[in-house]
Amino acid sequence: MSLQFSLGIDLGTSNSAAAIEELDSGRGSVVEVTQITGPKQIGEKPTLPSALYLPHPDEFPGGSLQLPWATGAGQAVVGHFARDHGALVPDRLVTSAKSWLSNFHTDPRKPVLPWNSAIAETKLSAFDCSRLYLEHLREGFLAAERSQGRERDLAEGQVVITVPASFDEVARALTSEAAEAAGLGRVVLLEEPQAAFYAWTAQAGSDWRKQVAAGDIVLVCDVGGGTADFSLIAITGRDGALELERISVGEHLLLGGDNMDLALAYTLQAQLEDDGKAIDDWQFLALVHAAGRAKVQLFNDASIDEVPIAVPSRGSGLFAKTVSTRLGRATLEAVVLDGFFPLTPVTELPEESAGTGLQEFGLPYAADPVVSKHLARFLTRSLLNVRASESLTALVGTAALEGQSLQPSAVLFNGGVFNAAPLRQRVLDLLASWGDGRPVRELEGFQPDLAVAKGAAIYGRNRATGQGLRIKAGTARSYYIGLQSTRPAVPGFKPPIKALCVVPQGMEEGSEFVIEGQEFGLTIGRPAVFRFFASEVRSGDTPGQIIANAERELEETSQLEVTLPAIEGFPEGQAVPVLINPLVTEVGRLELWMKHTGSDHRWKVEFQVRTE
Repeated sequence: MSLQFSLGIDLGTSNSAAAIEELDSGRGSVVEVTQITGPKQIGEKPTLPSALYLPHPDEFPGGSLQLPWATGAGQAVVGHFARDHGALVPDRLVTSAKSWLSNFHTDPRKPVLPWNSAIAETKLSAFDCSRLYLEHLREGFLAAERSQGRERDLAEGQVVITVPASFDEVARALTSEAAEAAGLGRVVLLEEPQAAFYAWTAQAGSDWRKQVAAGDIVLVCDVGGGTADFSLIAITGRDGALELERISVGEHLLLGGDNMDLALAYTLQAQLEDDGKAIDDWQFLALVHAAGRAKVQLFNDASIDEVPIAVPSRGSGLFAKTVSTRLGRATLEAVVLDGFFPLTPVTELPEESAGTGLQEFGLPYAADPVVSKHLARFLTRSLLNVRASESLTALVGTAALEGQSLQPSAVLFNGGVFNAAPLRQRVLDLLASWGDGRPVRELEGFQPDLAVAKGAAIYGRNRATGQGLRIKAGTARSYYIGLQSTRPAVPGFKPPIKALCVVPQGMEEGSEFVIEGQEFGLTIGRPAVFRFFASEVRSGDTPGQIIANAERELEETSQLEVTLPAIEGFPEGQAVPVLINPLVTEVGRLELWMKHTGSDHRWKVEFQVRTE
């Protein structure tokens, strides 16, 4: 069956969206997603908030929260109404499921959401929530097409789902599985900063080649509601044409616009208390939402000096009990501009919280709220990563490697936070200060809310047709598997865990190899633990290279305990000689195979389970 269209899905932390590109005509559009906007109210909106509300069985009349394609009652509600109503009943609201999907310390299939909630109903896992968001987007897409007189078959479409560049292999695999469980079939994954870049080139048209040139390094700076994501793309020239290569990705940071709204709310709460006005927990939630709206209003209209804030009370006499204050521009700039984006030196990196002996368990939020410091850390680590590889060093040139961090020459902004022009300008000023005053250009054509979905659809079209722009990327990190040292036992001494590089950074889709000349012993027939590691800064490591101390040099990403089936001729628990055969599938999934040297037997070991 030939492909007819490309469907791009931005499965966002705060908001999701979808866009379509027709393969024959090249026409594209954003999908208006049908969703519940209130009891017995249904509407179409271009974004679907990544929020899920679990209503109490007696909270709403039967059928009042029913979608056109849903059957039965009592289902979870997704979208705008879920987010807005759930803010009033937070113990029934799930948000940031995507961040739970990538949380190293939890099982993403365990039903723990809403987190810290005491509801009697069955909770959901991060995997369940991701599946439900994708199911809603799938049905919303099909409904939108039917309303235009088109019956779509997803088997005729190239479906592309975006993930943060900072997602590890486990979170990527879980996203793929959630998509299959949602009925989207076998999807292709694309990093969000790359999707934003594809959308920018489409928006700029042929002019995009006038905004960048060979030798440029573009920083894609993406700060959304709940996360910050950084990537670097190098522009090179070959035979008169421009080529693009992603050369570095950042860490997964739970830091974004929600943090800024919360900081403003705390500031406004202090103002109210100074005026002798106390608010309860419910009112504080309303204050957070009001602060977020006022922030947008002030940033969007420079002529306004302050915005009134009204915080209602519950119960009768609502307006008589309203508590009022104001958010002024000076306060906004002090809290958001100078608090999250100060002009710090590039040597000032994020502070790691020492923490207390006992703390609440939950999402691993960034300990330091200063985005400037996290960006400095990313560019500093990017310099280490590029210097570790001769090919990357040659790609970017010596000028970019001067100083204490890699120096971008242009920035493409993405994410709702950068709707605010003052924040974009502050980042440009910050980068210039780190580059001895050399100005850094802002790429024109910024589309903060829908760029990632549009870019995903464009990439899917280019991939399906074999035409158009492609960013050379491959795996964002180098991947390793732990090795047990073969040393004599010594009392009181535990030998370090070694690690074998199995996938070099940049290994491309559809490629595989066998690490020749190195045999390893694979335990079969009894439970065995496999430890997996990764690195963002070791671009020079090659397959088969052994790292002497994995726990010191690398980041552990997951552990897997599994019993691999035994084979005839080998007692259970005996190690059999194997060669390592890594591969990256056409859709970007990493697979690790162990090939028995004496037969055709193979075992697959997957990056799929995290440590509890």
